Amino acid sequence: MTNERLTRLFSPASVAVIGASNSFDKLGYHVMKSLVGNYRGKIFPINPKGEKIWGLISYPSLEAIPGEVDLAVIAVPARAVPETLHACGRKGVSGVVLITAGFKEIEDPGGGALEEEIREIAGRYGLPIIGPNTFGFVNLSSAVNASFTSEFSRIEKGGVALISQSGGICHLCGFLAIEQRVAMSKLMSLGNRCNVDFPELLTHLVETDDTTRVVALYIEGLDEPRKLLDAARSLRGKKPIIALKAGKSEKGDSASRFHTGSLAGNHAIWKGALRQAGILEVATAEELLDAAKAIDSCPLPGGTRIAVLSGQAGPGMIASDALEPCGLRLSEFSEATQRRINDLLPPIAIRSNPVDMGPAWYNPGNIIEILKTVLDDEQTDGVIFLAMYASANLKLAEGMVEYMKAVDPFRKPVIACFTAPPGIWDEPIKALDRSKGAAILPTPERAVNAMANLWKVRLLTKGTG
Repeated sequence: MTNERLTRLFSPASVAVIGASNSFDKLGYHVMKSLVGNYRGKIFPINPKGEKIWGLISYPSLEAIPGEVDLAVIAVPARAVPETLHACGRKGVSGVVLITAGFKEIEDPGGGALEEEIREIAGRYGLPIIGPNTFGFVNLSSAVNASFTSEFSRIEKGGVALISQSGGICHLCGFLAIEQRVAMSKLMSLGNRCNVDFPELLTHLVETDDTTRVVALYIEGLDEPRKLLDAARSLRGKKPIIALKAGKSEKGDSASRFHTGSLAGNHAIWKGALRQAGILEVATAEELLDAAKAIDSCPLPGGTRIAVLSGQAGPGMIASDALEPCGLRLSEFSEATQRRINDLLPPIAIRSNPVDMGPAWYNPGNIIEILKTVLDDEQTDGVIFLAMYASANLKLAEGMVEYMKAVDPFRKPVIACFTAPPGIWDEPIKALDRSKGAAILPTPERAVNAMANLWKVRLLTKGTG
């Protein structure tokens, strides 16, 4: 499977939707909805009735299309897939998204036989297939939504790519990404992995895709896990790789077999193997996104010494408590740093680490100056920055946005938590998030955990994690 074919598959100049429909209860309807008005290339609906689909002229077959087709999205019954793939091969299609289910994931042994048949057909024509049994993919970088969920186009464009064995996890993570401003390059579900699997895509995203800076994986079960681990090991140090592995329990293992046709396997063995391959393992979908966002937004820390700067004492204490269990510790400020903080804050609050910046609520310039001073301290490797809204500090976030405009990008990671009722700090938080080397997460504990994961990635990248 060449990178050139995958590049054309993910950034096609034209897309044919086989099974396109005007009927809401057909997946072909929803694939068309995802493309029309969003995708800038040519769209060719294929429908034997010959009617207009989503306002576009449809074609009775692939052969009737008067031009090249880079990508075919197939949403037809499983029994019709073999002949449809032959048609794709004859047309010279570069790649296929096979949404149709009913292959090796079903209990009927006929499903496995049918999947073998389509694999053989695809091999004959050199056709890469995403699927079957997939929701498709979204390439935010090229505005291609080749899925049956149009809302994925609302995800901000950025450097996080998610390769998932589950369409459901893609939907969970995709919608969380919209809420929490995780910016993505690509989002894809592999389904049954007919002939495009984790190793091929991981290599493509790391070696070829300039828009991806971190790769997140959701894994259930693999028939040949060594191929993925070998690929990750060979790519070590080029781009961070994070994985959420399901199937820890006996039930989860069994469910994996019936979801994607592969057993999940012994989790303890997986855990060690992922680490040896340089992959950061996380425990939840939430942690997967937090870590990916932090890696995409922040420089990696040079050590474990962390400063906690908080607008209120309580959240600062919670963050401080969370450091040690994560393998981090509070930094000791240099004398020069402490003197400067003492100049900027009156002696009515804690001015050593964790710093209570409450007295500076009305002076965002001083808060930014404290942040810069701490980041310049050679005895600090990263900053947890916390600010909770209170009516009296209404203008704090807005003021920080103004002062941040003149600040150079941070050389050390800053992970922040800004909390306010909806509609109050929305725009300032959006402006500050993923800016200058800072990422914003919902709680102090999640901010600390993401900082710890940045440090683990640093170690894994160097081969010492």
